[in-house]
Amino acid sequence: MRRSRFAAYVTSLLLALGLVITGAVTAQASQLAAAGGYVALGDSYSSGVGAGSYISSSGSCNRSTKAYPYLWQAAHAPASFSFLACSGAKTTDVLNNQLGTLNSATSLVSISIGGNDAGFSDVMTTCVLQSDSACLSRIATAEAYVDSTLPGQLDTVYSTIRAKAPSAHVVVLGYPRFYKLGTTCLGLSETKRSAINGAADHIDAAIAKRAADHGFTFGDVRTTFSGHEICSGDSWLHSVDWLNIGQSYHPTAAGQSGGYLPVLNGAA
Repeated sequence: MRRSRFAAYVTSLLLALGLVITGAVTAQASQLAAAGGYVALGDSYSSGVGAGSYISSSGSCNRSTKAYPYLWQAAHAPASFSFLACSGAKTTDVLNNQLGTLNSATSLVSISIGGNDAGFSDVMTTCVLQSDSACLSRIATAEAYVDSTLPGQLDTVYSTIRAKAPSAHVVVLGYPRFYKLGTTCLGLSETKRSAINGAADHIDAAIAKRAADHGFTFGDVRTTFSGHEICSGDSWLHSVDWLNIGQSYHPTAAGQSGGYLPVLNGAA
């Protein structure tokens, strides 16, 4: 009995020590990332569309003070912060408009990109307004694009980032699944919801592979959004919003702080 209690005590002590060490390593990594400049690139999922509290000077890019890049810099105070993510951005927009502040002093780069290249908006419009078969056909077209064309576009973006910021730790963030399946929920059919979730998995797999091949860290947000999808009862994503169509299927402020920020914290 005494031996069992002692073993339990030692196990608890080692577990606690492990948590302390893990926390210290995470904190040290964040301090290193903040030592230089932080540059936040990407599309609407990084700019914070759907989170509100938009920075007026960002115009139609809709950069939010509740977006994960802004929250990260507020917590870690990097030497400099350049918030360039923009609503609607494609890979060409990143290349042409978002890389100007990258340099040898940049220590952290975050980016989400690829969804608009694959036709995200048109996929969702088709699935909301048309039949199951039309939705599945449009998704198949998008997935074919992800297989054939997107990898090369991501390669160009990632290679250019590395050339301009050779010492930076680069975190590539993916996209969440939109729907909780197997529940009663008004709106799209279960067939459409399942196919849309499958499309999210498809593009995340492609992005993760390209990120890994460039030595970048892939931040998988599907785990943090689990239980907070549309139809979950506690959604961190906007469903279709006819009064503000642009924020449809984008993370809420809670999705940015609870879904994206912890992933960046863990990867930075």
